[in-house]
Amino acid sequence: MAGQVNRVPLIAGNWKMNLDHLQAIAFVQKLAWTLKDAGHDYGETEVALFPPFTDLRSVQTLVAADKYQLAYGGQDLSAHDSGAYTGEISGAFLSSLDAKYVIIGHSERRSYHGETDEIVAAKVQAALRHGLVPVICVGETAEDLEAHGPSAVPVAQLRVALEGVPADADIVVAYEPVWAIGSGQAATPEQAQQVAGAIRALLAEILSAETAAATRILYGGSVKSGNIAGFLREQDVDGALVGGASLDLAEFSSIVRFKKHVGA
Repeated sequence: MAGQVNRVPLIAGNWKMNLDHLQAIAFVQKLAWTLKDAGHDYGETEVALFPPFTDLRSVQTLVAADKYQLAYGGQDLSAHDSGAYTGEISGAFLSSLDAKYVIIGHSERRSYHGETDEIVAAKVQAALRHGLVPVICVGETAEDLEAHGPSAVPVAQLRVALEGVPADADIVVAYEPVWAIGSGQAATPEQAQQVAGAIRALLAEILSAETAAATRILYGGSVKSGNIAGFLREQDVDGALVGGASLDLAEFSSIVRFKKHVGA
């Protein structure tokens, strides 16, 4: 359990392509009120939201005006800082909106947009240039799992993503078994721990023991209020990247409050 004391659990909600800016305002207000009414301590469990780009300015304005303790970030960013890149979003834009985080290398970006490990690495560098904390997603398909065994593919992906990353970098790693995303079939806590442990060992090898001990490793893939506590009991699982359930106010609030409703 060494080092775990300093890792504040992070519950991250990836909205994907859902909710326009008006719906985002309503959701964020209700979430903040719900967690306030429940006496949620953000110092004990951090909460971050990842809305579509078109929602971010509205979310920023609301969070700043009402002094909410919710963090937020982008679902992706460009490897480039500016220029003739139609449709791309610079890390500078996210930074100027006070975004704290950005998701990089989500399995949907890898599969639908052909993002390679090298592109992911370039985007990690872009995030760090602009003071953003990259949430680096790694994971394997069912075919990968069968061919290479657990942890081989996620560790290989992360090894490339960490090239050139400073030893003391502030990063988050999200392990998302592709076979579990949206399937309703989550990995077992033991499976998640096995991969998270291998990821932490790689962080120690490539960055430093101190950074490895401080870096939060999230599990993502069919996370629900009914299974979150099992994952968070594992030594190297420090939070969750929540997809579909992050759009359900009651369910997401319950996931955020995993410590209270299950006595974890």
